[in-house]
Amino acid sequence: MNEEKITLSYGSGGRLTHKLIKDIFIRHLDNSILSQMNDSATFELNGRIAFTTDSYVVNPIFFSGGDIGRLAVNGTVNDIAMMGAEPLYISLGVIIEEGLLLEELERVVISIKDAAEEAGVKVVTGDTKVVEKGKADKLFINTSGVGVIPEGIDIRGDNARPGDLIIVSGTIGDHGIAILSERGALGFSASLESDTSPLNRLVASMIDTVSDIHVLRDPTRGGLAETLNEIAQASNAGIEIYESEIPVKGAVKNACDLLGLDPLYIANEGKLIAIAPEERVSLLLDIMHSSQYGKDAKVIGKVTGSHPGIVALITKLGAKRILDMPSGELLPRIC
Repeated sequence: MNEEKITLSYGSGGRLTHKLIKDIFIRHLDNSILSQMNDSATFELNGRIAFTTDSYVVNPIFFSGGDIGRLAVNGTVNDIAMMGAEPLYISLGVIIEEGLLLEELERVVISIKDAAEEAGVKVVTGDTKVVEKGKADKLFINTSGVGVIPEGIDIRGDNARPGDLIIVSGTIGDHGIAILSERGALGFSASLESDTSPLNRLVASMIDTVSDIHVLRDPTRGGLAETLNEIAQASNAGIEIYESEIPVKGAVKNACDLLGLDPLYIANEGKLIAIAPEERVSLLLDIMHSSQYGKDAKVIGKVTGSHPGIVALITKLGAKRILDMPSGELLPRIC
């Protein structure tokens, strides 16, 4: 086992910095653009562009079903895909805490490479900084991404219309509860893995078949409830979802019951919400069910002209309750 650790010298810009970049980052992520080692990546894009950026500080950095590197790539890919765009290029910024094992850093970089290959994107530029021990909690990652939106596609968070149906691509709450389990917060071992996954190929298949999808969103922090509230408010429409139709794994439900949490507010990293005209939903579900990332997709609700800007849950007993935006941070450091 390689016990060599990152020191502040690796971030000084000298020989060790160049060695770190070449021996770990370039060695695993090399492509024709990145290998030029310019201050900026240059490439050609045509049409409307989707651009996103995000930072990842998850604790722990390795967890069942993934790690901070896979999470960063998939999160950026999915943010671009939710606009109906084809993700193409990603930047990678890493802040490394002094003392991190080189072996652990390389393990994360290999995971980044594997996730990028799975999604069909390239890491084309990046930056590395090293900070003193105690300043970064092992490793922080920032990723930005760009992609091209196909002609004729208009998918936005304010596009929901009364009469549309709401689909979720699979079970909710898996990622957040998996992270809690890794931290030992449950008091028992839960057989759960993070759902972190690239959704761009699923989305591409969906829009190839149903080009008039109105909304796509990935319900990450704040979970299904927060994302639906954002859509309802942006679209000035009401949303109603049915508790009996929302897919939740038994282990997630049990953990939430134990901790007093609601799975509707727990983070996901490999699920999407699709909102589309009712007459298109059957075809859309057929496409989603053919993918490993949408095989458990279900209609969970509808968009309504009543109570604009408000999300209502129809309980299993037929009662109706309002799903508010979450207040405060339910689960810190989950992405």
